[in-house]
Amino acid sequence: MTKKFAAEFVGTLWLVLGGCGSAVLAAAFPEVGIGLVGVSLAFGLTVVTIAYALGHISGAHLNPAVTFGFLASGRFKASELVPYLVAQILGGIAGAGILYLIASGKAGFDLSGGFAANGYGTHSPGGYSLQAAFVTEFVMTFLFLIIILGATDVKASKGFAGLAIGLGLTLIHLISIPVTNTSVNPARSISQALFVGDWAMSQLWLFIVAPIAGAIVAGIFYRLVYSEAPRFSDDKIQKELVDDHQ
Repeated sequence: MTKKFAAEFVGTLWLVLGGCGSAVLAAAFPEVGIGLVGVSLAFGLTVVTIAYALGHISGAHLNPAVTFGFLASGRFKASELVPYLVAQILGGIAGAGILYLIASGKAGFDLSGGFAANGYGTHSPGGYSLQAAFVTEFVMTFLFLIIILGATDVKASKGFAGLAIGLGLTLIHLISIPVTNTSVNPARSISQALFVGDWAMSQLWLFIVAPIAGAIVAGIFYRLVYSEAPRFSDDKIQKELVDDHQ
């Protein structure tokens, strides 16, 4: 369990530092900024890289919603739920802390710029409403879990799960950054909101509830629709991402 905890901690740290870091440090860099497409790719690349690096240890969930989705699908032990959630949240906070130390090293840095926090209404990048934000986060997380569960299913082609999941997350960001700055991950949202405070903390509930709800529904849906497929053992879930990579 210690190895799994460490893997989830480091993996979520990397996701927040790589994904949110690209948004805070590089998205609008003068003349050569990476923009929305670059940030979307950065989030996807963090998942691809860490999936192949640490997926054989913990399954590389990196996201409380993913863990709840696996639990709902019957492919995760309930006894490991809390340790995974704690590791992911602490890892996200550590990643945000490192990002803050880097970003605050530039004159004029101000957390009021958002620090890549998620939001709706006046704090949505495109001014989208609470309803639009909730629907977006619920549906995107639902589909993200369908991709994850399908790519790691016993009947799926081996060795490509990490790539499919990373590309799926990239597409999700391309769609939803204008709406909410894209969460689909409560740990990622918590980490940034803690530093921004104020409005980000008051809106944080949506980015916890909607992704987890979407993931649970996806887990149940997948379990019902594909109930004839053999279930992974917990060890097989963790090894599937790298079986053909080793």
